[in-house]
Amino acid sequence: MSSASAAGTAPFALSVLDNAHTAVGQDITEAFEGVIDLARRSERRGYRRFWMSEHHAMPGAATSSPQLMLARLIAETSSIRLGAGGIMLPNHAPLIIAEQFGKLEALAPGRIDLGLGRAPGTDTSTAAALRRGHDANDHFPAQVDELLRFLADEFPEGHPYRNVHAVPGPWQNQENRVPGITTGPDTWILGSSPYSAQLAAQLGRPYAFALQFGEADVETAFRIYRNNFQPSDVLDEPYTLVSLGVVAHDDAEEAHRQARTAAMAMLRMLKRQSYSLLPPDEVASYAGTLQEEQILDLYTRRFVNGTGPQVAASLESLHERTDADEIMLVTMGASRAVHARTVELIADHYDLDASTGTDVPTAADATAAG
Repeated sequence: MSSASAAGTAPFALSVLDNAHTAVGQDITEAFEGVIDLARRSERRGYRRFWMSEHHAMPGAATSSPQLMLARLIAETSSIRLGAGGIMLPNHAPLIIAEQFGKLEALAPGRIDLGLGRAPGTDTSTAAALRRGHDANDHFPAQVDELLRFLADEFPEGHPYRNVHAVPGPWQNQENRVPGITTGPDTWILGSSPYSAQLAAQLGRPYAFALQFGEADVETAFRIYRNNFQPSDVLDEPYTLVSLGVVAHDDAEEAHRQARTAAMAMLRMLKRQSYSLLPPDEVASYAGTLQEEQILDLYTRRFVNGTGPQVAASLESLHERTDADEIMLVTMGASRAVHARTVELIADHYDLDASTGTDVPTAADATAAG
C-alpha cells in the first residue's frame, strides 16, 4: 500500500468497530441509536471504515446479525466503508452469506467489507443451538473457498454447486443481460493466530488481526502473512489491519473507569457468567479475589485508555511494532457517550476530516494502481 493509506497526521489509516455495547440499564433501542450515531460520527470525522462483529447470547453486545444493522447504516451514511468484522462463517451456510453481502454491495456499491472469522462468537451451548458442529473450525478454509466461489460465481465444471448461484451476483447480471461485472464485497480474513495469517496470505486477501481479545503475537502473525503472501486478482501486495479496545476521554480517570467496566465484562465471561457491562461505580466497589483483581487490572490495561494524546501514543507504539496499514478502534465501556468521545478525540488528535479518511484504496483499487 502507498502512503495514501495514512489518515490526517497519523501514519496509518484509522477505522472504528462497534459491538453495539448495551450497558446495564440501557434500552436496546438506545443502544442501536448509539450505533447509528457512531457510524455517522465516524464518517463525518474521516474514519476509513465502520465495522460490527458477530456475537450471540450476550446482554452487553447486541450484534447477533451485523448484516441487518449494516443495511440500516447504508441509509444513514454515504461514503464510509461498512462491514462485518466479522461474520463467523462456521455459524452459517456460505451461500446465505454470499446472498446477504451481495445484496449489501448492490445497495452500497464499493462500500462493503466482509470479514470472515472462525470463532463461534459465543459460548458452547449457544454454538450448539446455532447448529455449529464441534469440528466446525476444521472446515473453515473450505467454507471460505466455497463462499468466494459463490461471490464470483466460478465453481468448476462437475462441481455439485456449478448450477447454484448467489443472487444478487454475476450470474443474475448475465441472465438479465446487464452489462458490467458485479465485484462483490471486499473479503477479509480475520483472526488472532498464525493459522489465519497463513490462510489470508494463501488467498491473497487483506488480513485483520484482533488484538482486543488477548496478548496474541501480532508481530509473528503479520510476518507470516507478509512473507507468504500470494498476489491475487483483488490484491497485489499485503494489507494489514490490527484492532484493539480503546477508551479515550478528556479525563483520564473516567477513561480508566470505563475501561474497567469492559474488563469486568471479560472477567464475568471467564467465570461463565454473562458478558454484561455493569455501571462503573458498581465495578469500582466490587471486592474480588486477588486473582480476580489481577484479571481486572490486566484487561483494563489491555483496553488502551487515557486522554486523546495518551491513547494516540499507544496507537503509534503499536504501529511501530507491527507496521500495520490500518488501526481499528474497538470502542469500549458502558457509556455510549464515551464511545462517541473516543472517536472525536482521536480524530482531533490526528486532524482527521472526511477528505482524509475516505480516500484509502480498496483492495481492488490497489490492484488497479499497480
